Amino acid sequence: MDKKTSDDLKSIVKEEYAHIAGQSREQNAASCCGAGGCGSAEYAVFAEDYAKLKGYNKDADLALGCGIPTEFAQIKEGDTVLDLGSGAGNDAFIAHTLVGDKGKVIGIDFTDTMIAKARANNEKLGFNNVEFRFGDIENMPVGAKTVDVVISNCVLNLVPDKRKAFAEIFRVLKVGGHFSISDVVLTRPLPPSILSAAEMYAGCVAGAMQKDDYLRVMREAGFDDGAIVKEKPGVLPDDVIAQYLHGEELDAFRRMPTPILSITVTGTRSRCCSPENACA
Repeated sequence: MDKKTSDDLKSIVKEEYAHIAGQSREQNAASCCGAGGCGSAEYAVFAEDYAKLKGYNKDADLALGCGIPTEFAQIKEGDTVLDLGSGAGNDAFIAHTLVGDKGKVIGIDFTDTMIAKARANNEKLGFNNVEFRFGDIENMPVGAKTVDVVISNCVLNLVPDKRKAFAEIFRVLKVGGHFSISDVVLTRPLPPSILSAAEMYAGCVAGAMQKDDYLRVMREAGFDDGAIVKEKPGVLPDDVIAQYLHGEELDAFRRMPTPILSITVTGTRSRCCSPENACA
């Protein structure tokens, strides 16, 4: 298996999600986090139904999520909310209804096409306290201790260095601030042929961490109370795995329970200092 660098992986994600931005919600809903190669009627994907939520905007819903992070985010009126990997703005606009006119919502994405789409959607809605910034989750264009709540939906699995991502989440949160993140994790290792497939990385699968490792990275970043508040299994259908696995390896994979989970995790910055810094 070829060893892809962090820059290689980011290029894969940028290219794929620039393409996804131009697809319909229906196309993305029938795929693996919008990425090609995962389409199947039997694949339940992870996307949740947002249609009944206050603030829902159809144009912003690309069916790319694996949960509803605002469901557990405890967002209050007046809060500053940061949405990581904001896409076309779906979760950011839901958060706007919760923070009200006194609050603020910032979306970060590193795909130009997604930023343009989110800004166009926001212009139609006329929200002057919602903004979308181009930026990398490993190095966010956000000041330290300026955010009350961080949310993210099926994005951190795409970040090559998740330790940097959680360290950045810790940095931007105020002391007492918290996060609610929906993501994809694994319960056992994936076969090398799936891990090496670019579309499986962009499709949220190959970039996912083992669940226990994910929770450990959260704790090491300084979030002592990190906990899973929602969990559900995902499925890779036969027509997908048969593209990458063959013979005995395919049979063995089919016999095992699914290794893929969608989770929503929460945590609070309860301390001033991170484990790595004297005072962050």
